[in-house]
Amino acid sequence: MSTAESSISAQEHAAGFTSKKRAIALVIVALAFVMDLLDNTIVNVAIPAIRTNLTAGYAAIQWVVAGYALTFATLLITGGRMGDVYGYKKVFLWGVSGFTAASLLSGLAANPGMLIGARLLQGAMAALMVPQVLSMMQVMYKPEERGGVNGLFGALGGLAASLGPVLGGLLIKWNIFGWDWRPIFLINVPIGLFALFMGARYLPKGKSPHPLKLDIPGTALIISAIFLLTYPLIQGRDYGWPAWSFLMMAGSIPVFIVFAWWQKRKEQIDESALVLPSLFKNRSFGVGLSVNLIFEMAMISFFLTFTLLLQIGLGFSAVHSALTGLPVAFGIALTMAIAGEKLIPKIGRYALTFGTIVMATGLLLVLGVIHRYVYGLHSWQLIAPLLLVGVGMGMVFSSLFAAVLNGVDARHAGSASGLLNAMQQVGGAIGVAVVGVIFFGQISSAAPHSFATVEPQLQHVLSTAHVPAATQTDIINGVKNCFVDQSRAKDASVTPESCKQMTTGSVADQQLGQQLKTVALKANAANFDVAFRWAIVYAVGLLALTCSLSFALPSKFRAEAYAEMA
Repeated sequence: MSTAESSISAQEHAAGFTSKKRAIALVIVALAFVMDLLDNTIVNVAIPAIRTNLTAGYAAIQWVVAGYALTFATLLITGGRMGDVYGYKKVFLWGVSGFTAASLLSGLAANPGMLIGARLLQGAMAALMVPQVLSMMQVMYKPEERGGVNGLFGALGGLAASLGPVLGGLLIKWNIFGWDWRPIFLINVPIGLFALFMGARYLPKGKSPHPLKLDIPGTALIISAIFLLTYPLIQGRDYGWPAWSFLMMAGSIPVFIVFAWWQKRKEQIDESALVLPSLFKNRSFGVGLSVNLIFEMAMISFFLTFTLLLQIGLGFSAVHSALTGLPVAFGIALTMAIAGEKLIPKIGRYALTFGTIVMATGLLLVLGVIHRYVYGLHSWQLIAPLLLVGVGMGMVFSSLFAAVLNGVDARHAGSASGLLNAMQQVGGAIGVAVVGVIFFGQISSAAPHSFATVEPQLQHVLSTAHVPAATQTDIINGVKNCFVDQSRAKDASVTPESCKQMTTGSVADQQLGQQLKTVALKANAANFDVAFRWAIVYAVGLLALTCSLSFALPSKFRAEAYAEMA
């Protein structure tokens, strides 16, 4: 870029764009936006396939989901600041390049460690790419024109939420070139290359006329604090909860305190704090941020464990699982379409209060239906409860941003929105870590009791096959030991010794062996049902806390807060 060009702000350069050029630029940034959304929604449905294909343990699964959210969250605000400093187009192209490369590495991952590393890189690059999308919309469109553009992005968000898992399920089912789950990441490569090539030609050059400075120490501190908190939560179970895991979690507290102190200091030095301390003088902002964090933890806890229950616990295919969850997306879209624009602004905080109650009711009904039918569950039986979950979520989504931005000075709306998005990702990452402790811990501890529920059926199968009583006891004990050991296994690639003994035992009849396998699958379904029950109790508890906090918000949100949501 020439010296003359570098002195022109992005707003000045975009002012000369024709309608056609703006439309092309809009398509380019929309593609990047969709890539990020798809990676947030598509990966859950692929987790069982990844676990099987890469023989990944439960901790690795958690890292595949949470790793992306962690790096995205911790670098999101810094990524937005980099756009101001270095130029929105330049940082956007850096982000798209890195995101595309990370997607390729994810698709080529030969082991869980490589996939986790690629996902961490992917989240970091998304943190460079995504903030520039909003910035360039602000640059290219006047305030009165942004409503339609923001509506488009809202629709894209809804489509990604509803169709992303279905697309992921179809890609896995089609097993293109025998690549199994890998196309869910590789699909980003041609999209990224197209966005990169077109972005270089059509996006506006320039940067903010008044850029702030980067807060490198603040970024390092917040990354360290979040890592100290989440790493032991995810890995602690695999290592047997050693003392260092608790020391790390405790150590995150002083690092968070130092970060808060540094933000105040940085604001005094050059007014370039990563998180503006003045934002928290507004009670609505602090409470709204807490509500957002806790609600995100509840939401991700449900989606992750629901997918694992359907696919690993009940044996649903990826497509079947994705289609089963569609009523949630439909409920969200329906609520936001009918009530989002007119009703929600009128009822203010009560949308949050009532939304959490409706969602919690839906979750409890989902739990009730699954517990009643377990292994014999049909997707249609979950339609009404999941629709209720979606309606509740739609009510919360419609008012979350307004709750946080209510009372925030319009000059700081961008910074507040960036922090809100970052906190959503942090909430998702922490939610994955905590629910993983609960869910996978229950799968391990409840295995003997879950097997006991099918022992009478197992005994009946053996008696019908005229297996001698003494042999029946040996077979039942062998199946039980194998089931319990597999449920407690931390490395999915290692077959427990008890299971090896089973395969070389005296049960040679294939038909009988298949019957025993069917009974073991029912025990597995019962075990996942127990684990899911505790995950839902945890999620409902978080929703109850969200509901309680909503009463600390103003009863009505100012109209400008809804405008700033865009």
